[in-house]
Amino acid sequence: MSYAQSLALQTAIYDRLSAWSALSTVPVFDAAPQGTLPGLYVMIGAETVKDASDQTALGAWHDLEISIVTDGAGFSGAKQVAADVGAALEAPGLSLSAGRLVSLNFRRARARRETGGLRRIDLTFRARVDSQ
Repeated sequence: MSYAQSLALQTAIYDRLSAWSALSTVPVFDAAPQGTLPGLYVMIGAETVKDASDQTALGAWHDLEISIVTDGAGFSGAKQVAADVGAALEAPGLSLSAGRLVSLNFRRARARRETGGLRRIDLTFRARVDSQ
């Protein structure tokens, strides 16, 4: 197994989301900053990695979570941002600074209300990365 490309994958996703025109007004974090948070934001979250090495290369499956959080009254704004996140990550040309992205696919979503009136959508994507 190789966890070596995890940072390269996170950086590529962060850079793609931060530069995506449909998300230009939505802050993207890889950790929520201290202090007052914006009313709508995207956060790169948890990651689970499993071995996918074979005879030709070291590799791994990365299940990663992207969260959309809003203090809005409903889910409509968060759902539009979730659709934009999906479009950004499904667009071709996402390259890593180390290793090779073999695939990146949407797996599932979960929308829920949280305490304090927040709404949250967690999107899970699966990436296949190898060391070549």
